[in-house]
Amino acid sequence: MPKVKVDGVEIEVPAGATVLQAAELAGKEIPRFCYHERLSIAGNCRMCLVEVKPGPPKPQASCALPAADGQEIRTDSEMVKKAREGVMEFLLINHPLDCPICDQGGECDLQDQSVAYGRGGSRYHENKRAVTEKYMGPLIKTQMTRCIHCTRCVRFSEEIAGVDEIGALYRGESMQITTYLEHAAKHEMSANVIDLCPVGALTSRPYAFEARPWELKKTLGIDVSDATGSNIRIDARGREVLRVLPRNNDDVNEEWLSDKARFQVDGLVKRRLDKPYLRRDGKLAPASWNEAFAAVATLNPGASIAAVAGDMVDCETMFAAKALVGTLGSTLLEGRQTGMDYDTSSLAGVNFNTTFAGIETADVILIVGSNVRWEAPVVNVRLRKAVKRGAKVFLVGPEWETTFGGEFLSEDLSVLGSLPQQVTEAFGAAKRPAMIVGGAALGRGGLEAALSLAGQFNLVRNLEDGSAWNGFNVLHMAASRMGGLMLGYAQKGGIADIAAAKPKVLLSLGADEVDYTRFADSMIVYIGHHGDKGAHAADVILPASAYTEKAGTYVNTEGRVQFSDKAVFAPGDAREDWTILRALADAFGVSVGFDSFDQLRAAMVAQVPALGVEGLADYGTALPSGGLSASGAIAYPIKDFYMTNPIARASATMQRCSAELLHGEEFAEAAE
Repeated sequence: MPKVKVDGVEIEVPAGATVLQAAELAGKEIPRFCYHERLSIAGNCRMCLVEVKPGPPKPQASCALPAADGQEIRTDSEMVKKAREGVMEFLLINHPLDCPICDQGGECDLQDQSVAYGRGGSRYHENKRAVTEKYMGPLIKTQMTRCIHCTRCVRFSEEIAGVDEIGALYRGESMQITTYLEHAAKHEMSANVIDLCPVGALTSRPYAFEARPWELKKTLGIDVSDATGSNIRIDARGREVLRVLPRNNDDVNEEWLSDKARFQVDGLVKRRLDKPYLRRDGKLAPASWNEAFAAVATLNPGASIAAVAGDMVDCETMFAAKALVGTLGSTLLEGRQTGMDYDTSSLAGVNFNTTFAGIETADVILIVGSNVRWEAPVVNVRLRKAVKRGAKVFLVGPEWETTFGGEFLSEDLSVLGSLPQQVTEAFGAAKRPAMIVGGAALGRGGLEAALSLAGQFNLVRNLEDGSAWNGFNVLHMAASRMGGLMLGYAQKGGIADIAAAKPKVLLSLGADEVDYTRFADSMIVYIGHHGDKGAHAADVILPASAYTEKAGTYVNTEGRVQFSDKAVFAPGDAREDWTILRALADAFGVSVGFDSFDQLRAAMVAQVPALGVEGLADYGTALPSGGLSASGAIAYPIKDFYMTNPIARASATMQRCSAELLHGEEFAEAAE
């Protein structure tokens, strides 16, 4: 490991580190605009200049200079100070004086660094250059006159998202960053360039002119738009969530976030259920809480009660419902709304066992029945990394536009019984083989056939370095799925078993994808937050809280337990889900054993200890043997990426994305 001196202090740095990384290890802050830890090195903003000896007697760009043994690095010399002031002066030559009206104000790298490293005044008196407005779609607001050509957005699109939609035109002072033929950026990770932009050139269109960062209350949360459990920060003012940003977590989402997770939040204030409703004479009419509880209690269901969990509910809600249903003598619990009935006796057999970080190291990957770009955009980024490292990818299912290449084998599950020779040879030679089974393949024997292949290809093994490897993965799409399975929300025959039992009362915990015509003889009690499909079918509506309005525990598709905090209060008469279920217990005249959220969480952890520890739950490594042959054409369950849950369906931003980006509708811009 090379030894270098940074401002007179000798430190040891890893081999291959740059001078910038060496200075950071020494605790020195190096200003930068183009450099980013997760992107390739561009070296074009020149803000990170330092003085290095031995070397030429001039400042050098530290981001692109390898650290070598014996180097003396100065980050605070007079030469460095003058060089940074000069670079900053050049960057500001054409930058407009937009700070008072710029959405980046208050969290702008250019503002911060011009104060810290710039001169007190400007010596340039020529006209500033202007750049024509660009259109990047309904999510990204552009003001390219502010652009300093750091090319972060270009590198993100090419290297991380794998969609070459943003690039540079012309040269020198005429250079402009734009999308291809000025069309909208259409991929599902496009808005991450907003976070990457160090100036106000790319900002959030839905959030434009809404608030300044110091006005917002920031809360740590977990995204529920898919099953990856992306770490987010919820920014709210008053009772309204104004934006959601990604939090850095290298094990889960790194620092990226899908467009849906980021922009569906405007749906949190639309189509909300804010008071109880009762169905009278075939129509839903507003009621009081007492009337609603009395209507449910008069049915006196006894053990004839069932609970169906929706895709976005937290573990505490599911446990409270389980406690209520169990106290009444019933075990009818289900979370797989659409009718799937795969075997859940071993959670290792339905878990993403390699973990998201681990899938990057796989050398052969077979994806069965999953459009990963839509079902888990953050995992798709990991697959691109694996392919860059040399992994071969084979896919079973209808063709979709992958960002990592790969070979499509067939649209039918039957191909799992007779894989082509190149696939079996690749798995035979692989050191870290992996499979990913998506929601479209879990039925019709797909999971069992995949488990057979897992045994055949020896996906569970010990590696040469002594570590364990489990290459069998199931990619779920519902944020509540793994938590629900840990809490027993799975009948042997799926939701068909619930329907066959004909319960007098069906508790619908935000379940909007269920076919409620199968429960025509049941009283449907909908405990949810949006007037979506479940509310339309309900006999009693009890308004509950969305994911930003309650604390909760979520388990992602890799079995990672994560905690989310409450950011805002629910609107109107809506209450937190567990309090509604606790009040229902009183209405039924039974005791569920908890009176506060802390007592509820303690009872849940006592029953399922893994839910009390943040991190990966231990499901063991043993996989079921599988066996059945699979057959049937695969049909991906997600038909519209932007319309997969009630919050997104209520969001005007998501509706416009669906209409414009997927269905090609044109939107005229009003003249200003």
